[in-house]
Amino acid sequence: MPLPLKPPIKPQLARSATELPSGDGWRYEPKWDGFRTIVFRDGDEVYLQSRNGRPMNRYFPEVVPDLLTVSAERMVLDGELIVVVDGIQEFDLLGQRIHPAESRVRMLAEKTPASFVAFDLLAEGDDVLLDLPFDERRSRLEQVIDGDRVELTPMTPDREAAGAWLTGQSEGVVAKEGEAPYQPGERTGMRKIKRVRTADVVVSAFRFGKEPDTVGSLILGLYDDSGQLCIVGHTSGFTAKQKRELLELLEPYRTHERGTGEPSRWKSDEELVWEGLRPELVCEIAFDHITGRRIRHGAKFLRWRPDKSPEECGIEQLRA
Repeated sequence: MPLPLKPPIKPQLARSATELPSGDGWRYEPKWDGFRTIVFRDGDEVYLQSRNGRPMNRYFPEVVPDLLTVSAERMVLDGELIVVVDGIQEFDLLGQRIHPAESRVRMLAEKTPASFVAFDLLAEGDDVLLDLPFDERRSRLEQVIDGDRVELTPMTPDREAAGAWLTGQSEGVVAKEGEAPYQPGERTGMRKIKRVRTADVVVSAFRFGKEPDTVGSLILGLYDDSGQLCIVGHTSGFTAKQKRELLELLEPYRTHERGTGEPSRWKSDEELVWEGLRPELVCEIAFDHITGRRIRHGAKFLRWRPDKSPEECGIEQLRA
Protein backbone atom coordinates (compact mmCIF):
# COMPACT_ATOMS: atom_id res chain seq x y z
CA MET A 1 0.00 0.00 0.00
CA PRO A 2 1.52 3.39 -0.97
CA LEU A 3 2.05 6.20 1.50
CA PRO A 4 -0.98 8.41 2.25
CA LEU A 5 1.04 11.50 1.27
CA LYS A 6 2.94 11.78 -1.99
CA PRO A 7 5.61 14.24 -3.14
CA PRO A 8 5.83 17.07 -3.67
CA ILE A 9 4.67 18.54 -0.37
CA LYS A 10 5.38 22.17 0.46
CA PRO A 11 6.89 22.52 3.94
CA GLN A 12 5.15 24.68 6.50
CA LEU A 13 7.05 27.95 6.86
CA ALA A 14 7.78 30.36 9.70
CA ARG A 15 7.30 34.10 9.96
CA SER A 16 10.34 36.11 10.99
CA ALA A 17 10.31 37.65 14.45
CA THR A 18 12.78 39.71 16.45
CA GLU A 19 12.20 38.04 19.82
CA LEU A 20 10.90 34.79 21.25
CA PRO A 21 7.10 34.73 21.55
CA SER A 22 5.85 34.21 25.09
CA GLY A 23 2.95 32.17 26.43
CA ASP A 24 2.21 28.66 27.64
CA GLY A 25 1.21 27.50 24.16
CA TRP A 26 4.62 27.93 22.53
CA ARG A 27 7.24 25.25 21.96
CA TYR A 28 10.84 26.12 21.07
CA GLU A 29 13.40 24.32 18.91
CA PRO A 30 16.90 25.27 17.70
CA LYS A 31 17.11 26.68 14.18
CA TRP A 32 19.27 24.57 11.86
CA ASP A 33 21.47 25.93 9.08
CA GLY A 34 20.88 23.39 6.34
CA PHE A 35 18.62 22.27 3.51
CA ARG A 36 14.96 21.86 4.43
CA THR A 37 14.00 18.34 3.36
CA ILE A 38 10.85 16.20 3.34
CA VAL A 39 11.54 12.46 3.66
CA PHE A 40 9.20 9.82 2.24
CA ARG A 41 9.95 6.27 3.34
CA ASP A 42 7.98 3.27 2.15
CA GLY A 43 9.72 0.09 3.24
CA ASP A 44 13.15 -0.04 1.61
CA GLU A 45 12.44 2.98 -0.58
CA VAL A 46 13.45 6.48 0.57
CA TYR A 47 12.76 9.66 -1.35
CA LEU A 48 14.31 12.99 -0.35
CA GLN A 49 12.44 16.11 -1.46
CA SER A 50 13.86 19.64 -1.32
CA ARG A 51 11.96 22.65 -0.05
CA ASN A 52 11.15 23.49 -3.68
CA GLY A 53 9.86 20.00 -4.44
CA ARG A 54 12.93 18.64 -6.23
CA PRO A 55 14.46 15.18 -5.71
CA MET A 56 17.64 15.18 -3.58
CA ASN A 57 18.69 11.52 -3.37
CA ARG A 58 21.53 11.75 -5.90
CA TYR A 59 23.17 14.59 -3.96
CA PHE A 60 22.97 12.99 -0.51
CA PRO A 61 23.25 9.21 -0.98
CA GLU A 62 24.78 8.63 2.46
CA VAL A 63 21.60 9.82 4.22
CA VAL A 64 19.37 7.08 2.79
CA PRO A 65 20.90 4.19 4.84
CA ASP A 66 20.53 6.30 7.99
CA LEU A 67 16.82 6.77 7.36
CA LEU A 68 16.37 3.04 6.79
CA THR A 69 17.47 2.41 10.39
CA VAL A 70 14.35 4.14 11.72
CA SER A 71 11.86 1.59 13.04
CA ALA A 72 8.85 3.16 11.29
CA GLU A 73 8.88 1.61 7.82
CA ARG A 74 6.18 3.85 6.35
CA MET A 75 6.38 7.54 7.22
CA VAL A 76 6.78 11.11 5.99
CA LEU A 77 9.19 13.31 7.94
CA ASP A 78 9.94 17.02 7.86
CA GLY A 79 13.46 18.04 8.79
CA GLU A 80 16.81 19.43 7.73
CA LEU A 81 19.91 18.09 6.03
CA ILE A 82 23.03 19.44 7.72
CA VAL A 83 26.80 19.04 7.56
CA VAL A 84 28.69 19.53 10.83
CA VAL A 85 32.46 19.92 10.99
CA ASP A 86 34.13 20.32 14.39
CA GLY A 87 30.78 21.15 15.96
CA ILE A 88 29.96 23.89 13.44
CA GLN A 89 27.20 23.69 10.81
CA GLU A 90 28.78 24.34 7.41
CA PHE A 91 26.12 25.48 4.95
CA ASP A 92 28.60 25.97 2.09
CA LEU A 93 29.51 22.26 2.18
CA LEU A 94 25.86 21.43 1.46
CA GLY A 95 25.87 23.72 -1.54
CA GLN A 96 28.92 21.96 -2.97
CA ARG A 97 26.85 18.77 -3.24
CA ILE A 98 24.57 20.19 -5.90
CA HIS A 99 26.94 19.13 -8.63
CA PRO A 100 26.38 17.21 -11.90
CA ALA A 101 29.36 14.86 -11.41
CA GLU A 102 28.38 11.78 -9.42
CA SER A 103 32.04 11.09 -8.59
CA ARG A 104 32.35 14.48 -6.90
CA VAL A 105 29.14 13.96 -4.93
CA ARG A 106 30.37 10.55 -3.72
CA MET A 107 33.74 11.99 -2.73
CA LEU A 108 32.14 14.78 -0.70
CA ALA A 109 29.67 12.34 0.87
CA GLU A 110 32.62 10.39 2.26
CA LYS A 111 34.71 13.41 3.21
CA THR A 112 31.99 15.54 4.85
CA PRO A 113 28.87 13.38 5.24
CA ALA A 114 25.50 14.98 5.75
CA SER A 115 22.98 13.92 8.36
CA PHE A 116 19.24 14.36 8.81
CA VAL A 117 17.58 16.14 11.72
CA ALA A 118 13.88 15.39 12.13
CA PHE A 119 11.48 17.95 13.59
CA ASP A 120 8.01 16.91 12.43
CA LEU A 121 6.04 13.81 11.45
CA LEU A 122 3.51 14.34 8.66
CA ALA A 123 2.36 10.76 8.11
CA GLU A 124 2.86 7.37 9.76
CA GLY A 125 1.62 4.14 8.30
CA ASP A 126 -1.73 4.93 6.68
CA ASP A 127 -2.35 7.95 8.93
CA VAL A 128 -2.05 11.54 7.70
CA LEU A 129 -1.11 13.68 10.68
CA LEU A 130 -1.31 17.19 9.18
CA ASP A 131 -4.49 18.14 11.06
CA LEU A 132 -3.19 17.03 14.44
CA PRO A 133 -1.81 19.68 16.85
CA PHE A 134 1.96 20.00 16.87
CA ASP A 135 2.12 18.58 20.41
CA GLU A 136 0.56 15.32 19.23
CA ARG A 137 2.76 15.13 16.15
CA ARG A 138 5.82 15.74 18.31
CA SER A 139 4.83 12.95 20.68
CA ARG A 140 4.51 10.51 17.79
CA LEU A 141 7.77 11.76 16.27
CA GLU A 142 9.60 10.98 19.52
CA GLN A 143 8.40 7.39 19.27
CA VAL A 144 9.48 7.09 15.62
CA ILE A 145 13.02 8.53 15.94
CA ASP A 146 14.41 5.79 18.13
CA GLY A 147 18.01 5.38 16.92
CA ASP A 148 21.18 7.43 16.80
CA ARG A 149 21.70 7.82 13.03
CA VAL A 150 18.79 10.22 12.57
CA GLU A 151 18.74 13.08 15.04
CA LEU A 152 15.59 14.25 16.81
CA THR A 153 15.70 18.01 17.17
CA PRO A 154 15.61 19.21 20.79
CA MET A 155 12.41 20.91 21.97
CA THR A 156 11.49 22.81 25.12
CA PRO A 157 8.37 24.64 26.34
CA ASP A 158 10.66 26.84 28.48
CA ARG A 159 11.15 30.25 26.84
CA GLU A 160 14.07 31.14 29.08
CA ALA A 161 15.87 27.90 28.31
CA ALA A 162 15.32 28.43 24.59
CA GLY A 163 17.25 31.69 24.86
CA ALA A 164 20.46 29.65 24.96
CA TRP A 165 19.92 28.88 21.25
CA LEU A 166 20.38 32.58 20.51
CA THR A 167 23.98 32.43 21.74
CA GLY A 168 27.15 30.41 21.13
CA GLN A 169 27.31 28.41 17.90
CA SER A 170 23.53 28.23 17.48
CA GLU A 171 21.69 29.73 14.50
CA GLY A 172 18.56 30.83 16.35
CA VAL A 173 15.18 29.50 17.45
CA VAL A 174 12.03 28.23 15.74
CA ALA A 175 8.94 28.70 17.90
CA LYS A 176 5.83 26.60 17.22
CA GLU A 177 2.32 26.79 18.60
CA GLY A 178 1.55 23.55 20.39
CA GLU A 179 -2.06 23.52 19.16
CA ALA A 180 -1.29 24.39 15.53
CA PRO A 181 -1.87 21.91 12.66
CA TYR A 182 0.67 21.48 9.86
CA GLN A 183 -0.30 23.69 6.92
CA PRO A 184 1.93 23.05 3.88
CA GLY A 185 3.28 26.22 2.31
CA GLU A 186 1.70 28.52 4.90
CA ARG A 187 3.46 30.82 7.35
CA THR A 188 1.18 30.10 10.26
CA GLY A 189 1.77 28.70 13.73
CA MET A 190 5.55 29.17 13.52
CA ARG A 191 8.06 31.95 14.18
CA LYS A 192 11.79 32.04 13.42
CA ILE A 193 14.14 34.16 15.44
CA LYS A 194 17.63 34.37 13.98
CA ARG A 195 20.64 34.72 16.16
CA VAL A 196 22.02 38.20 15.44
CA ARG A 197 25.77 38.59 15.90
CA THR A 198 27.95 41.66 15.85
CA ALA A 199 31.54 42.23 14.79
CA ASP A 200 34.00 45.09 14.43
CA VAL A 201 35.32 45.03 10.86
CA VAL A 202 37.74 46.93 8.65
CA VAL A 203 36.32 48.89 5.72
CA SER A 204 38.70 47.81 2.97
CA ALA A 205 36.92 49.10 -0.16
CA PHE A 206 33.63 50.51 -1.42
CA ARG A 207 31.38 50.44 -4.45
CA PHE A 208 29.75 53.49 -5.98
CA GLY A 209 25.99 53.82 -5.87
CA LYS A 210 23.68 54.00 -8.86
CA GLU A 211 23.24 57.74 -8.35
CA PRO A 212 26.23 59.99 -9.17
CA ASP A 213 28.57 60.87 -6.29
CA THR A 214 27.15 58.30 -3.91
CA VAL A 215 28.40 55.14 -2.18
CA GLY A 216 26.40 51.97 -2.72
CA SER A 217 28.12 49.56 -0.35
CA LEU A 218 31.14 49.11 1.89
CA ILE A 219 33.34 46.03 1.51
CA LEU A 220 34.38 44.54 4.83
CA GLY A 221 37.47 42.67 5.98
CA LEU A 222 38.85 40.85 9.01
CA TYR A 223 42.42 39.79 9.82
CA ASP A 224 43.26 36.10 9.98
CA ASP A 225 45.89 34.50 12.22
CA SER A 226 48.64 35.20 9.68
CA GLY A 227 47.83 38.92 9.61
CA GLN A 228 46.20 38.86 6.19
CA LEU A 229 43.12 41.00 5.65
CA CYS A 230 40.36 38.71 4.34
CA ILE A 231 37.21 40.01 2.67
CA VAL A 232 34.22 38.68 4.63
CA GLY A 233 31.23 40.54 3.21
CA HIS A 234 29.61 43.89 2.56
CA THR A 235 27.10 46.28 4.04
CA SER A 236 24.63 48.52 2.21
CA GLY A 237 21.11 49.81 2.74
CA PHE A 238 22.17 53.37 3.50
CA THR A 239 19.79 56.32 3.12
CA ALA A 240 20.19 58.71 0.19
CA LYS A 241 21.75 61.29 2.53
CA GLN A 242 24.16 58.76 4.01
CA LYS A 243 25.24 57.61 0.54
CA ARG A 244 26.27 61.17 -0.34
CA GLU A 245 27.98 61.78 3.00
CA LEU A 246 29.91 58.51 2.83
CA LEU A 247 31.74 59.55 -0.33
CA GLU A 248 33.12 62.63 1.42
CA LEU A 249 34.03 60.61 4.53
CA LEU A 250 35.90 57.96 2.51
CA GLU A 251 37.74 60.35 0.22
CA PRO A 252 40.90 60.76 2.41
CA TYR A 253 41.31 56.96 2.58
CA ARG A 254 41.00 56.18 -1.14
CA THR A 255 43.96 54.39 -2.73
CA HIS A 256 42.49 54.71 -6.26
CA GLU A 257 43.10 51.01 -6.73
CA ARG A 258 40.23 49.48 -8.67
CA GLY A 259 39.03 45.93 -9.13
CA THR A 260 35.92 43.91 -9.84
CA GLY A 261 34.07 41.17 -8.02
CA GLU A 262 33.03 37.81 -9.37
CA PRO A 263 30.39 37.87 -12.14
CA SER A 264 26.82 37.95 -10.85
CA ARG A 265 23.50 37.50 -12.61
CA TRP A 266 21.97 40.07 -10.25
CA LYS A 267 24.52 42.86 -10.78
CA SER A 268 25.93 44.57 -13.84
CA ASP A 269 29.70 44.65 -14.45
CA GLU A 270 29.71 48.31 -13.43
CA GLU A 271 28.05 47.55 -10.11
CA LEU A 272 30.76 44.98 -9.29
CA VAL A 273 33.63 47.46 -9.57
CA TRP A 274 35.20 48.37 -6.24
CA GLU A 275 37.49 51.20 -5.12
CA GLY A 276 40.24 50.42 -2.64
CA LEU A 277 40.67 52.11 0.75
CA ARG A 278 43.52 52.19 3.20
CA PRO A 279 42.55 49.70 5.95
CA GLU A 280 42.15 52.30 8.67
CA LEU A 281 38.40 52.70 9.18
CA VAL A 282 36.57 50.35 11.57
CA CYS A 283 32.82 49.93 11.89
CA GLU A 284 30.49 47.67 13.86
CA ILE A 285 28.05 45.49 11.94
CA ALA A 286 25.26 43.04 12.72
CA PHE A 287 24.80 39.81 10.78
CA ASP A 288 23.11 36.43 11.03
CA HIS A 289 24.38 33.58 8.84
CA ILE A 290 27.92 32.85 7.74
CA THR A 291 29.23 30.50 5.06
CA GLY A 292 32.78 29.39 5.64
CA ARG A 293 34.60 32.63 6.37
CA ARG A 294 32.09 34.97 4.77
CA ILE A 295 28.88 36.63 5.89
CA ARG A 296 26.23 34.99 3.74
CA HIS A 297 23.83 37.92 3.45
CA GLY A 298 24.54 41.62 3.56
CA ALA A 299 25.50 42.86 7.02
CA LYS A 300 23.75 45.75 8.75
CA PHE A 301 25.86 48.82 9.47
CA LEU A 302 25.52 49.83 13.13
CA ARG A 303 28.12 52.54 13.86
CA TRP A 304 31.66 53.69 13.29
CA ARG A 305 34.26 52.56 15.84
CA PRO A 306 37.02 55.21 15.95
CA ASP A 307 38.09 53.74 19.30
CA LYS A 308 39.04 50.41 17.67
CA SER A 309 42.25 49.79 15.75
CA PRO A 310 42.02 47.72 12.56
CA GLU A 311 44.47 45.16 14.01
CA GLU A 312 41.87 44.30 16.68
CA CYS A 313 39.42 43.11 14.02
CA GLY A 314 40.09 39.36 13.95
CA ILE A 315 38.27 36.79 11.86
CA GLU A 316 37.53 34.72 14.97
CA GLN A 317 34.59 37.11 15.55
CA LEU A 318 32.62 35.23 12.89
CA ARG A 319 32.52 32.13 15.09
CA ALA A 320 32.15 33.87 18.46
